[in-house]
Amino acid sequence: MWRRSGFTLIELIIVIVLLAVVSTISVRFVALSTQGSIDTSARQQRALASVVISEQISRALREALPQSVRVVTLNGNQCLEWMPIQSASNYLSLPLTGAGGQFQIVPLADATVTSGRIVVYPYPSTLNLYNSAIPSPGSISPTASINGSTVDFSPATHQFLQASPRKRFFVVGDPVALCPAGALLYRYGNYGIDVNGPANSDPRQVLAANLVPGSVSFEFTNANVSRSAVVAFSFDIADSQSGETLEVSQEVQIRNVP
Repeated sequence: MWRRSGFTLIELIIVIVLLAVVSTISVRFVALSTQGSIDTSARQQRALASVVISEQISRALREALPQSVRVVTLNGNQCLEWMPIQSASNYLSLPLTGAGGQFQIVPLADATVTSGRIVVYPYPSTLNLYNSAIPSPGSISPTASINGSTVDFSPATHQFLQASPRKRFFVVGDPVALCPAGALLYRYGNYGIDVNGPANSDPRQVLAANLVPGSVSFEFTNANVSRSAVVAFSFDIADSQSGETLEVSQEVQIRNVP
């Protein structure tokens, strides 16, 4: 008679146990590999987000009038405020000895700029460009209209404090500010000149999210005869799932052009 062949119960149990061990190891390996890929992707996204935030801040600051940059406080948090330069050119005449309603300029390269505040040689650094009652004479004018080669202050008149060595003037817009609030960084704008800086009720837009509360810091070093002004900022960006954070710090040089 032919002998019947097959597995014994013990052999079957051993095979099942071995398959279970191999399956557990395989599943664990795949899970760890997948989690590693997810963590790497999350770190890359945080790094990319930090680059985008830093670049947005840097590009905006490069358009700032150096003497207008300042650090103010809103709700106990540091805010960075500045006046953006819209255009610049040279003047042919300037009201220095008495208040005047207009003066002559070399037409702006950017013809789309038709209004703004005129700034001429805003020095010394102790000059307060944010005084809500803009004095006359002063380095910054009330809002003026620009028509070709003429700047018109009418109906207001203005007298500038001093001339520029290069007969240079700048057209600046209303101040803008960056202020953190919790995990968000806001960009404030269209609130006009205020000696105290922006307020909670002023128009704002979200510039960055997922920041570590209290991690945003701004530091401004004014220009001198040997170097340009420098803004240093830092922040920590967090992962909402894992809680991992990435610390970012950067310096932006603001060219000090008289």
